[in-house]
Amino acid sequence: MADWQRTHTCGELRDSNVEQPAVLNGWVNTYRNQGSLVFIDLRDRYGVTQVVFEPDNKELLEAAQELRSEFVVSVTGIVAKRLPGKENKDLATGAIEVKARSLSILNRCPTLPFEITEFSDQELANEDLRLQYRFLDLRRSSLQKVLLLRHRLCQVIRAYLDQHGFLEVETPLLGRSTPEGARDYLVPSRVHPGNWYALPQSPQLYKQLLMVAGFDKYFQIARCLRDEDLRADRQPEFTQLDLEMSFVEMDDVFHVIEGLAAAVFEQCLGVKIPLPLPRLKYVDAMLRFGNDKPDLRYGLEIVDVSELAGQTEFQVFRSILEAGGKVRGINVSGAADKFSRKGLDELGEVVKRYGAKGLAWIRVEAERFTSPIEKFLPGPVQQEMRRALNGKPGDLFVFVADQEEIVCQALGNLRIHLASQLKLYDPMALDYQIAWVFDFPSFIWNEEEKRWAANHHPFTAPMDEDLAKLESAPASVRAKAYDLVINGYECGGGSIRIHNPEVQSRIFAVLGMTPEQARQRFGFLLDALRMGAPPHGGIALGIDRWAMMLAQTANIRDVIAFPKNQRARDLMTGAPAPVEKKQLKELGL
Repeated sequence: MADWQRTHTCGELRDSNVEQPAVLNGWVNTYRNQGSLVFIDLRDRYGVTQVVFEPDNKELLEAAQELRSEFVVSVTGIVAKRLPGKENKDLATGAIEVKARSLSILNRCPTLPFEITEFSDQELANEDLRLQYRFLDLRRSSLQKVLLLRHRLCQVIRAYLDQHGFLEVETPLLGRSTPEGARDYLVPSRVHPGNWYALPQSPQLYKQLLMVAGFDKYFQIARCLRDEDLRADRQPEFTQLDLEMSFVEMDDVFHVIEGLAAAVFEQCLGVKIPLPLPRLKYVDAMLRFGNDKPDLRYGLEIVDVSELAGQTEFQVFRSILEAGGKVRGINVSGAADKFSRKGLDELGEVVKRYGAKGLAWIRVEAERFTSPIEKFLPGPVQQEMRRALNGKPGDLFVFVADQEEIVCQALGNLRIHLASQLKLYDPMALDYQIAWVFDFPSFIWNEEEKRWAANHHPFTAPMDEDLAKLESAPASVRAKAYDLVINGYECGGGSIRIHNPEVQSRIFAVLGMTPEQARQRFGFLLDALRMGAPPHGGIALGIDRWAMMLAQTANIRDVIAFPKNQRARDLMTGAPAPVEKKQLKELGL
């Protein structure tokens, strides 16, 4: 064994180790030269230990004076108690130090492109620079703790699903392109010139085929790729827990995932999640919260006041209603005096970003309303509006009138804006409000292509009672689909799948595929469904988003070891990058 191989980590030593020898390896976190003494804090991923070099060994002291931040060193020494009053209660090792007896400099380090700090985000180096030197950024203990938490999340998932009879099965990364959703990443074939593989957007078809094959409980922590525009909570390559079961309906999937969620939060954070989880129908979520992934940590529920608005003399409301629109509002409780006229105008600008033409507002007083539109509201209508919105003196009513889709978008996003501005929740509190949203529409209209598109994916089963309307009224067909929503994030989505080949063919037809096109793209699936496919369903949970929730960060790059930036570039390796002409020629390109 080499003389520098460690006996303890830098987070391990305690009072019980005093007077014992120890060999520590790590990086110099901080360096303090006091002339006759040199102190360093030695760091590894387990913690920090203070090491002291004393004047009784002049040669060793001189060697220690060469040390600088981020040198990689090995120190042999004796564990000792720190002097009274010199303990560091912020460190697990803060009661002891190691008195050095030997030092090996394993690698020196030049001045780094940025300081490795644990300060707040404002004080960190530019993110692109940190991504370029990600191997340095990952030395920060905060990022190491996040990746440790992610590791723990995956271990809890595997243990729970193994206990419940699930098999972990890997599915291919090189498959067939089935363009019905996000853009594929394509890989040219050298062996079959002119033909292409697609990298998986999800293992959807493979897991259904595993059900046909008789593996009734499958899971995989799967790498997936989608060529789509990026944002703070999205990456071109991502990881999901992919799960499928045979002979199940929605309640069975809910039961498994609720138990898994409870295990994850309790074992990763010590948080108990009350079960069963609440359930919201899609139409109710859109009406009450303006979107299908509502944040339930605060109120600000949306109320439809279209009927009352029709009884007013306010022409804006009446014209919208006559055009088939809606008038809906939010009671911002106790906020009447929290917004100046300028502040209310700014709220109007918020809703305009989502297509609304403007915002109407009312300050609620004990006997009357104060508002530019108050004169258009008859007294009885004011009383009914106060009752409908549960108004009390000091409340602020805000309204949007427009077509339903715009009203939902505008008020849903205004609700989020108000909750943040008024600090209606603590983003760092371990407060997790989880719910199921279900009964989604099966189809959405693609205006650009003038055809129906699958709201989730084309393998999602319609509600049995809606099958008769599949061709005649696609807009009214509901799907056996469901999303798991946590604090305003969609953290999982799934469905009961189609196991009947005739129903699957009808779905393809509604989506505008001819039988020939369906056979060309999905012939293998249609064949499998005809050969003894069981009823089946499942879900995919976004591991990256779950890790974000557990780590309480809003940036998905924080929970991925080597992420891309917002332009899908790997700044560390320089990918994507040109390749040699020889390589392109081999691929026939």
